[in-house]
Amino acid sequence: MNLDLTHLRQLLETRGAEQYTGEPVSHLEHACQTAAFAQRSGAAPALVAAALLHDIGHLLSGLRGTPSAQGHDDRHEVIAADALSHLFAADVTEPIRLHVAAKRRLCVDARYLKALSEDSVRSLALQGGVFEPEEAAAFDATAHAQAALQLRRWDDAAKRPGGHFGGLDDFWGSVVVAANTGRALR
Repeated sequence: MNLDLTHLRQLLETRGAEQYTGEPVSHLEHACQTAAFAQRSGAAPALVAAALLHDIGHLLSGLRGTPSAQGHDDRHEVIAADALSHLFAADVTEPIRLHVAAKRRLCVDARYLKALSEDSVRSLALQGGVFEPEEAAAFDATAHAQAALQLRRWDDAAKRPGGHFGGLDDFWGSVVVAANTGRALR
């Protein structure tokens, strides 16, 4: 699938109002909240773009509703990273690709696991469960592990109904900058 920035934005604008899988916010609210946390932390444009786009695979998968409630892992992280790979460099796509593995890594800490939403716990089981120690060590050694862990923390916090975190226009500039940087690196 070859998305361009226009189609990517249109997807967020047209399907973004749909309920985010199993959570009390829409896809667009979740995306903007995640990006707001990234931006407020001083993250580079690439990581803000990754935060905004990390769950776009849910919208690209073609599945509606809450796939985890139906016993299905939609592999949204892979769908998103693959669909975005022609637009962005690895500093955008790899944190997206790794954000589910980052959840599995963070769940090694029982306090983190206990704080997950009901849908995140349900999807965790479908995604392979908590990492074993050797899996955690292998994850920690990957090039984009730290960015993915930070993205995951923002992702988990970005499920607040009614909060004002900004809209698509507030974060789209980071997407454009990251795409231009990705093209320059090719």
